[in-house]
Amino acid sequence: MKDTKYYLAAIISFTVWGFFSLVLKPIHSYPSIDILFYRVFSCAVLMLLIVLLFKRSILMENAAVFRALPVKGKLKTLGLNIGGGLLLTANWFSFIYVLNHISVKATSLAYLVCPILTTLLAFFILKEKLSKAQWASVALSIIGCVLLSYSSILDMSYSMIIGLSYAMYLVSQKENKGFDKFISLTFQIVLSALILLPFYPVYSGPVPVSFKFYFYIELIAVAFTIIPLLLNLFALKRINSSTVGMLLNINPLIAFCLAAFVYHEHLDHIQMAAYGIIFFAILVFNSQLIFSRKTTYQV
Repeated sequence: MKDTKYYLAAIISFTVWGFFSLVLKPIHSYPSIDILFYRVFSCAVLMLLIVLLFKRSILMENAAVFRALPVKGKLKTLGLNIGGGLLLTANWFSFIYVLNHISVKATSLAYLVCPILTTLLAFFILKEKLSKAQWASVALSIIGCVLLSYSSILDMSYSMIIGLSYAMYLVSQKENKGFDKFISLTFQIVLSALILLPFYPVYSGPVPVSFKFYFYIELIAVAFTIIPLLLNLFALKRINSSTVGMLLNINPLIAFCLAAFVYHEHLDHIQMAAYGIIFFAILVFNSQLIFSRKTTYQV
């Protein structure tokens, strides 16, 4: 199918994020807020260097396109990119706060709630159509999330905040068209770094001196931030925000498997049932794609 590469982009990005714990565990002794600061600052510096060294001509072309836009178009473009930077910052900030002060479970639940919120926002804001099977998938996802959160309404409340910020980012970037995705993402991450910069002297710990810390930070910046976000934006060029959002469930499902089989964390029957329901919901949501591909191969 002509859209296969866009589905693959979304699947790869969320699969990569699912293995995030493998690179976080080696530096778990460092404060989470320091990991956030250095992650964002590293991304901003790396992307600025790439733009200035290798994409300067594309930057000039994009600047010319922006100048040629009518005032309304300029305001829309600025709003989408500034809003994107603010939403990314809000998502990262809320994730770290909840991780440190509420519970790890709430942060995990957030990325199960996010696909539901993305689908609903895409339906009401972008007017994306959903089939009956896809609505059934949303209902199944809601059931799975309720099972995981039944013991704590507080966890669900904080999960909604984290999930909503990234859902809004995905939906907003669907409308962010006409400009190079790398340039747009660079603008958003540099904005995020500028927002975080005033907080660094107040909230950061001692400057790390370990080579291991910086090695993993750069790995996180490139392989677990820049590349997955670019793949997300690439996927949004052709497939619906709701579909990209639902594929986001791949992330916590992989994290669930790592928790069970790598870190040997205790998981009860309710949790296993909930994750099973959510996995089935992903298959239901994308059933049209799966069966259409099967038919094509048979022909």
